[in-house]
Amino acid sequence: MNYLKYIFTVASTLVFMTGVAQKSDSLQEIRNDSTQSFYYIIQGDTIPREFIDLEEVVLLNKLEFNSKKDRRRYLILRRKTRKVYPYAKLAAERLNVMNERLAQIENKRDRRRYTKRIQKYIEEEFSEKLKKLTRTEGQILVKLIHRQTGVTAFDLVKELRTGWRAFWYNTTANMFDISIKTEYQPFDVKEDYLIEDILERSFQSNKLQRQNSAFEIDYLDLTSHWNKKVVE
Repeated sequence: MNYLKYIFTVASTLVFMTGVAQKSDSLQEIRNDSTQSFYYIIQGDTIPREFIDLEEVVLLNKLEFNSKKDRRRYLILRRKTRKVYPYAKLAAERLNVMNERLAQIENKRDRRRYTKRIQKYIEEEFSEKLKKLTRTEGQILVKLIHRQTGVTAFDLVKELRTGWRAFWYNTTANMFDISIKTEYQPFDVKEDYLIEDILERSFQSNKLQRQNSAFEIDYLDLTSHWNKKVVE
């Protein structure tokens, strides 16, 4: 028997059993020696199993640049994106935890107290680190916050604080050429597409920990979209 085929067969058995063992105590295996096929009987159903379920992997094209200047810009953008992405990811995690907790608190006064406590915690956790960001890093962070939460930084501030404070924050940010109302639009903005490309490559190389975006982004469709623009 071919050793690779044997390893494949054993692996497929382990993967399948891991997924179903907790769901059923009546797992039986029937082997057809002439075809080397496996069948599993689960609660009376016979299911052929000849493959392994794997996570989808996006095949990335080799990076190509029109000039050394373009390559340098991409590398700078990559460094900045990798630097601020963890903050956006953490912000999304904190927001999810807060919303889940708020859903369990019925008393409005208790809700305000809890929200205020979380605000203070987040500010103390982020403030000193965020003060060290450059203008471009700050703008990338604003975009990634929208990517990870589905809400602009402006609307987050408005929801957690007041509309006036959100307006004030946005006005102050504009003094440094940063708009906290900016959305992440990889299909419309070239820089956002490059950021998405950087994220996907960083996820696959384990440079960054993947966290799904708040809205669907098909990387292959996105790449095809921008390749067509180049041709046009």
